[in-house]
Amino acid sequence: MERAEIINRWDYTLLLIILALTGMGLVMVLSASTFVAEKHFGDAYFFFKPQLVFMLVGLALMLILKNVPYRFICRFAYVWLAVALIGLVLVFVPPIGRTVGGATRWVRIGAFSGQPSEFAKFAVVVFLAMSLAARREQLREFKRGLLPHLAVVGLVAALIIIEPDLGSAVTVITISAVLLFVAGARLWHLLIMAAAALPPVAFFVMRHGYQLKRIATYLSPWEDPQGAGYHIIHSFYAFTLGGLFGVGPGAGRQKLFFLPEPHTDFIFSVVGEELGFTGVLVVSLLFLLLIWRGVTIALESPEIEGTYLALGLTLIIGVQAFMNMFVVTGLLPTKGLALPFFSYGGSSLLMNFICVGILMNIAAQERR
Repeated sequence: MERAEIINRWDYTLLLIILALTGMGLVMVLSASTFVAEKHFGDAYFFFKPQLVFMLVGLALMLILKNVPYRFICRFAYVWLAVALIGLVLVFVPPIGRTVGGATRWVRIGAFSGQPSEFAKFAVVVFLAMSLAARREQLREFKRGLLPHLAVVGLVAALIIIEPDLGSAVTVITISAVLLFVAGARLWHLLIMAAAALPPVAFFVMRHGYQLKRIATYLSPWEDPQGAGYHIIHSFYAFTLGGLFGVGPGAGRQKLFFLPEPHTDFIFSVVGEELGFTGVLVVSLLFLLLIWRGVTIALESPEIEGTYLALGLTLIIGVQAFMNMFVVTGLLPTKGLALPFFSYGGSSLLMNFICVGILMNIAAQERR
């Protein structure tokens, strides 16, 4: 297909979905962060201004990558994977690594600061798309086909867990398992590996007391309403107070130091209070539409490599979005996961736009 045709060919459905999510997300970051920013930094727009900049940079990246052949990006799969692994190691190297709230998830080099785990999700998906397409015939064999991929995914997930960041590790493992299954890995092989992973996960949970507390709070938040259950209970309050149409943008009260990180992990609770069930439904439907469009693009890809890549990139956004929504509504134990296009944070927002840009390039390819 001619390059000019690819440049002029747009997936307008996907573009409209992304613009709607981005616009709503920017408004909600402004609403959710104003009081926190004013109290702690003396500037009500302390979080909004960088988020706006990241959004503009992200849109530019999306437009650029829309015109970069996805095969070219897959060609550097091992480079992306190496960069991700180096980044995940650097978080433990002072003074490059930064510890915030007991978790060492950030690196700072000069003016640059980011979470390597966000890039690691992308690197794993690109690696799997390239490798699975090349080894489809071997994948049903455990040693030659499945084990090498599990070793790479396990290494990345282990480095993320050590930070500790269980939410991102679960996201990486979930996306990888779906791609391996779709590519033809035997289900019983995957189940055996999942069973083998349970003891180390249990050890991790037992070693970190706060993880056990999170599970106990998930099972019965009302047993400690002023302690461990305080934040999730106020998340419930936010959705209850929102009713059908919400109290209005900016008028929510649970963000006034009741919810933890209302502009990041619990921003969906602010959506529930200020936009009500209607807003929650709209946001959920937009993410479902994004997943539907991503899966459609994967099925219509001209090559199997593009199919795996499109599916993986869609899952990066979709899995994280619904895990975040399940957490703040009490359907999953509390984990630190951003809501794509909504939560404050440059690393997550930029990676979301990068994923969408590559999806658009796959969509622009001619079907065979």
